[in-house]
Amino acid sequence: MAKMEVKTSLLDNMIGVGDMVLLEPLTEETFISNLKQRFDHSEIYTYIGSVVISINPYRSLPIYSADKVEEYRNRNFYELRPHIFALSDEAYRSLRDQDKDQCILITGESGAGKTEASKLVMSYVAAVCGKGTEVNQVKEQLLQSNPVLEAFGNAKTVRNDNSSRFGKYMDIEFDFKGDPLGGVISNYLLEKSRVVKQPRGERNFHIFYQILSGGSEDLLKKLKLEMDFSRYNYLGLGSAKVNGVDDASNFRTVKNAMQIVGFMDHEIQSVFEVVAAVLKLGNIEFKPESRVNGLDESKIKDKNELKEICELTGIDQSVLERAFSFRTVEAKQEKVSTTLNVAQAYYARDALAKNLYSRLFCWLVTRINESIKAQSKVRKKVMGVLDIYGFEIFEDNSFEQFIINYCNEKLQQIFIELTLKEEQEEYIREGIEWTHIEYFNNAIICDLIENHQNGILAMLDEECLRPGAVTDETFLDKLNQVCATHQHFESRMSKCSRFLNDTSLPHCCFRIQHYAGKVMYQVEGFVDKNNDLLYRDLSQAMWKASHSLIKALFPEGNPVKINLKRPPTAGSQFKVSVATLMRNLQTKNPNYIRCIKPNDQKAAHIFSDALVCHQVRYLGLLENVRVRRAGYAFRQTYEPCLERYKMLCKQTWPQWRGPARIGVEVLFNELEVPEEEYSLGRSKIFIRNPRTLFKLEDLRKQRLEDLATLIQKNLQGLEVPHVFPSHEKKSNCDFRLV
Repeated sequence: MAKMEVKTSLLDNMIGVGDMVLLEPLTEETFISNLKQRFDHSEIYTYIGSVVISINPYRSLPIYSADKVEEYRNRNFYELRPHIFALSDEAYRSLRDQDKDQCILITGESGAGKTEASKLVMSYVAAVCGKGTEVNQVKEQLLQSNPVLEAFGNAKTVRNDNSSRFGKYMDIEFDFKGDPLGGVISNYLLEKSRVVKQPRGERNFHIFYQILSGGSEDLLKKLKLEMDFSRYNYLGLGSAKVNGVDDASNFRTVKNAMQIVGFMDHEIQSVFEVVAAVLKLGNIEFKPESRVNGLDESKIKDKNELKEICELTGIDQSVLERAFSFRTVEAKQEKVSTTLNVAQAYYARDALAKNLYSRLFCWLVTRINESIKAQSKVRKKVMGVLDIYGFEIFEDNSFEQFIINYCNEKLQQIFIELTLKEEQEEYIREGIEWTHIEYFNNAIICDLIENHQNGILAMLDEECLRPGAVTDETFLDKLNQVCATHQHFESRMSKCSRFLNDTSLPHCCFRIQHYAGKVMYQVEGFVDKNNDLLYRDLSQAMWKASHSLIKALFPEGNPVKINLKRPPTAGSQFKVSVATLMRNLQTKNPNYIRCIKPNDQKAAHIFSDALVCHQVRYLGLLENVRVRRAGYAFRQTYEPCLERYKMLCKQTWPQWRGPARIGVEVLFNELEVPEEEYSLGRSKIFIRNPRTLFKLEDLRKQRLEDLATLIQKNLQGLEVPHVFPSHEKKSNCDFRLV
């Protein structure tokens, strides 16, 4: 009797369907229902072909142990039930064995589990690659960069207690054996406005609370800080404490991680001094003082806070005090000094705090890169991991959401391009005729935003740079003229007045029809945030600091290097960063993890259909399924296909002696599977319709039961009828799709 060892497959004991490509019928309702059914059974991963959908369970699951790592190691992607380890293994083996650079793109909204997903990918790769003292040190440094960046770049938000407020892309570099050599991190758009103001119910960046909670008495004394959160204006008091978060313990973790990554003790101290200075800046308050010319001049109310900041940073107190009261404007060799009123002084203070913190963050990334970069000059294989904010649609959407959503439009564009390219290449490789696929091309939306002449970012830059009175309203007026007829742009006052009576669209807003849906943006703050101005007097005061780190953060403050040219705007800098990222991603083989948040309560076992549906739409997941199965829904290499279904045909059971491809052809002919339902590629069989696959599965299940009965009766010494159906019974194998 043939040995009954049967290889596993994701088709075994499926809850719903493990791969959405096999979903029948495919509608938004069936898609959500399948996700819910799987989620209710703790199946948080589901595939769309090679894309992994990951739903945040908001609880610990026993599926990431060392045993699980071994289970998925060197296994075929579809051999086991869907898991993030399967994708990580596939990407790592392609890199190691086929010399293909990889990128893993992790997207989803805040709270969907992107950061955890990126850590799981990195920990899996660290577990399966080589060992040895040097390799282990590299792995440890790469992994320990996470807690450092999380402390300085993450915060508690309404949606997520550990929300990344920046985008991160890490290239991990490997040698020819697949052992890690080092890495390079790029960061995108830190949400620096959070430093000076947080929405209700949210916190500032973790590091502020960690220092105050976990810093020793001696450290706090040196930093001139007190443990009491309520002492600091920049810390939102409503949610200073977070349930289940131990800031003091996390502070010890961060200090330890900084040491492992390679920070020297004096560098760590310098970093904490800058953090303390930022925190104390928020406590500087101003009062108006009348001058002879009748204009109000800002004066600092209580100079004690200023004195302590200057002691911490080594800045001359009179220099910093003057920079909060006067602004020097230079034009064509002339210097004009103007007084700042109280509102302008507060603006200057907050601009300095935001700049200090965001520059410190960039310095941290650069410093981490110095430690983790590959030391050898040999050719490297690269795996990139992108963890970046997903599409954002809030009640109030401002410049930050506009920039983030632009980035997501670009990621969607590259996603469709690379998915189609990958599909097309596989068809060509396998000798299968390519079917043209209709899909929505969002290039028109990207162009609306980034076009050099009349894109929204170009219009914003033009407004920011032109002389005369520039306001958010003049910017909107410009958009109303230039973008009025664009089919994806909507505004109440646009010259074609299509939306003149649309009461859902206020006068101070514009709306963009993104690939993920319509988003309304409030123009208030667009000009200011894009300008991102720091008065030159303040950058010069910082450059004069005896504190070497602060001095290094403000090179433009050096009077010798005065540049009257305006620095690039925030929007144009981000556009350049995104273009660089896209070029980088296009050179690599993409792997996608689409993260979904199941509910707004951050609670286990709750699945909100409406919330999930919203995310499924803006992640473009149904479009993804349609692209993936436009030609053939399922494909599999011949060996596992024959191994799985060989018991359905006399000629292939118990053992087929010839090539697997011919065995599969014999099998499908015997079962009378209609020719239009499958194609034989060079190394794979392509099955057009999911129902054909499920019919095969039903027949296989029945045959396994028959074989089990046969074995049982053989053991009992009974005579049994032949297990294969006679020719007359072939109607049982009817593959007509009705």
